Amino acid sequence: HVQLVESGGGSVQTGGSLRLSCAASGLPTRDYCMGWLRQAPGKEREGVAVATIRTGGLISRYGDSVKGRFTISRDSAKNTLYLQMNSLKPEDTGMYYCAADRRPCSATVPFDARSFGYWGQGTQVTVS
Repeated sequence: HVQLVESGGGSVQTGGSLRLSCAASGLPTRDYCMGWLRQAPGKEREGVAVATIRTGGLISRYGDSVKGRFTISRDSAKNTLYLQMNSLKPEDTGMYYCAADRRPCSATVPFDARSFGYWGQGTQVTVS
């Protein structure tokens, strides 16, 4: 039984930073996909960052709007995925969801929500 539990959202001023966490259980030990997608009111769900978990580390992909500002990482001992968000902008506001699948991240559509079979409850990020 896969469980994803997010934490770390909140309100921050423009230019500030936040770190989101996603504690995972029930996933394989390697060769699976985890990531973050977000959804703002009235907008479609948008891919933020995804990573295929390998034995030696992560193979990461970032959405164009967050490249250079956000970093995805993982603590294997804690089975926790992180999203470090720096230089936050008002357009980063939204509900951030942790997502996972038992397969590696799609090489062609890495941010397609249909590629993920498991979702967390979401954590709100507000930038003003």
